[in-house]
Amino acid sequence: MVPLPSPRDRRPPVTPVMALLLATLGLTGVLTYQAVDAAASHRRTAERALRDHATFAAWVYTRRTREEIRWSLFSALKPLAQHTPEKPDALPTAQQLENSIRALSECDCPAAKLVHAYFAIDLKHGHAIWRGKKPDQPTQLWVSDTVRAHGPALYGARWDFALILGTARATPAIAYILRRDVKGEPRVAAGAVLDTALLSQALDSPYQNLELLPSTLTGETSNASVLHVAVTLPSGDVLYSGGNPYPETVTASDTLGVQLGHLSVDVTLNPGLAQRLVIGGLPRSRMPLLLGLLGLTAGLVAVTLRQLRKEQELTRLRSDFVSGVSHELRTPLAQVRMFTETLALERVRSPDEARRALDIILRESERLSHLVDNVLQFSRAERGTVRLAPEPARLDALLKDVVDCFQPLAEARQVTVRLSSPGAITAAVDGAAVRQIVLNLLDNAVKYGPSGQSVYVNLGVENGSAVITVEDQGPGIPAGAREKVWQPYWRLPRERESAVGGSGIGLAVVKELVTAHGGSVSVTDGAAGGARFEVRLPTAPATA
Repeated sequence: MVPLPSPRDRRPPVTPVMALLLATLGLTGVLTYQAVDAAASHRRTAERALRDHATFAAWVYTRRTREEIRWSLFSALKPLAQHTPEKPDALPTAQQLENSIRALSECDCPAAKLVHAYFAIDLKHGHAIWRGKKPDQPTQLWVSDTVRAHGPALYGARWDFALILGTARATPAIAYILRRDVKGEPRVAAGAVLDTALLSQALDSPYQNLELLPSTLTGETSNASVLHVAVTLPSGDVLYSGGNPYPETVTASDTLGVQLGHLSVDVTLNPGLAQRLVIGGLPRSRMPLLLGLLGLTAGLVAVTLRQLRKEQELTRLRSDFVSGVSHELRTPLAQVRMFTETLALERVRSPDEARRALDIILRESERLSHLVDNVLQFSRAERGTVRLAPEPARLDALLKDVVDCFQPLAEARQVTVRLSSPGAITAAVDGAAVRQIVLNLLDNAVKYGPSGQSVYVNLGVENGSAVITVEDQGPGIPAGAREKVWQPYWRLPRERESAVGGSGIGLAVVKELVTAHGGSVSVTDGAAGGARFEVRLPTAPATA
């Protein structure tokens, strides 16, 4: 046989409502993810559109800048091309360089003031000729070594000139023309050392005079209010910066190519321009709001599931309560019915047996009455309709009457109830309520204690309060459960697993009635190892 699970192992099943709530939470999570993904996709699309605009602006700028630089370098190198030797592999003479300097000075162009010197270098032997404002010796050596390394390796076959830039803005720019011999081998490089201001003018002119983005889109005529341009050297140093820098939210890059010194161009759009270039602008992140709504939904679902669990647990407890009450009613009713039938059918053999049957009927009737009183009192407590009628009463006499009435029930379990009272103690109490309090405590002591034990009921006065204690010799109540025993329907695990019936409301009724009197109740360990229940009631007269 498969063993049935114990009540401790039982768990409320997952109901359709719980499944729907979990499905709702899952659906909310999916919708949140879809909303986040849609917003991210929208933002990526908007950023892609803005980046396309920035890429177009960078392309327009580099295209026009190449033309400006080519024209500036053409003006600087044209005198060299006019005064060259007849043989392509021959080095220009000093006089030819002087003639180039003179021709440049007669030119009405910006390059005339920004060319420091002309040079000619024999790439094979390293011989160099300088004319003009010759730089210092280290700079001459750097120019010679740089051109001799650059020409054979990087100079394109169809180039008409090449531009070399140093690793810093302080280094001069070099523009030169490469001549080859009949075999196509690089032989002579003739060029000029330039002031970088010449390049700055060529880089600034397109930014100031050219419309890099259509005004039909931007509604602006000034590039400074639309975008920022930065031209950097291969080393990363900024050679030219146009306009005010903007946060690098949308940036595009381009290059002027190897022929023009590996210059890089970075274009950054004004973030405020997004509202004009993209319908609706860049969408704001709604992640915090969506995550907040998802968290709120998860919290509501968790609270609802918890309430459903509590409701299921309460339903189970009520079912156990009905089962326990039914079990407790069945036993005394069966006893009353059996002995009543015995008396009615005159099956008793002697007057003593008749007397014993009447005693059992009386005892079981008391049990039924006590159980019904508990259920009625508990029902009133749940509805909040508990009403007491306190009046001065002798607690010692009241307790004696309760103990005497309970004796038949105690004797049936071979339990001795001993009452101890110092004398007359008067308090303003509801006699019926106090009677029910003590009966519930005695019933628990007899029901869950061992057969043959002694139960002690003591009455005393302490700090202006009447103290009633009921102490048994049973297994006691664990420290961790001493607050839970006052809860409705709650029973100790060992009691739920035992054959002893119980409704689970007896101590809850005790707590309710004591609190209604303005007193307190607690449970501790007894002197003999059992449980010791202590009820404190005010002895001062109370108003009804």
